[in-house]
Amino acid sequence: MIAKLTGIVDSIGDDFVVVDVSGVGYLVFASGRTLDALPSVGDPVSLLIETHIREDHIHLFGFMEAQEREMYKILLGVQGVGAKVGLGILGALSPSAIQTAIASGDKAAITLAPGVGPKLAVRILTELKDKVGSFGFEMPSHSNTSSEASVASSDFSDAVSALQNLGYTTSEAHTAVIKGQNGLGSDAKVEALIGFGLKELSK
Repeated sequence: MIAKLTGIVDSIGDDFVVVDVSGVGYLVFASGRTLDALPSVGDPVSLLIETHIREDHIHLFGFMEAQEREMYKILLGVQGVGAKVGLGILGALSPSAIQTAIASGDKAAITLAPGVGPKLAVRILTELKDKVGSFGFEMPSHSNTSSEASVASSDFSDAVSALQNLGYTTSEAHTAVIKGQNGLGSDAKVEALIGFGLKELSK
């Protein structure tokens, strides 16, 4: 089982990166947050790996930090959260922000992730609320939590809604705004997020 890959960034796709390790290219799926944190093509990279083995495939999922990988495994333990949805949640929220959302019962924050509807968000909160104290992730300070929650509930959702009104799908809008927030910062205003999202979607 592969637990870590260290090599060169060969190429980066919408939901994956190819890591060249001594001439062998490994296809590694990753969240938008992880992909945005990767170095440029041709530069060295080291990723922590979660290996999923099935009868018909072997998939590698990559993470920049141990907390991301641990939270991914925790999320996959929830019924209805598959590999793609788990990455979507980590793309929308950091591990500590997910922990905060679970501890506070913030369904709105969880539903910001693509593929997570209200019912699944409630299941995540319900199944993990008694385990949140054992996660061991550093909780954001009160001021940061308030700021992130504010952005998540207003600027983020308003930007997603605006892109949907322009004809983009929910998944496209979520992904574009997540990339905008990662690129511009968590305090980016709705106008900036919409502008970034439009540029991203026009590529």
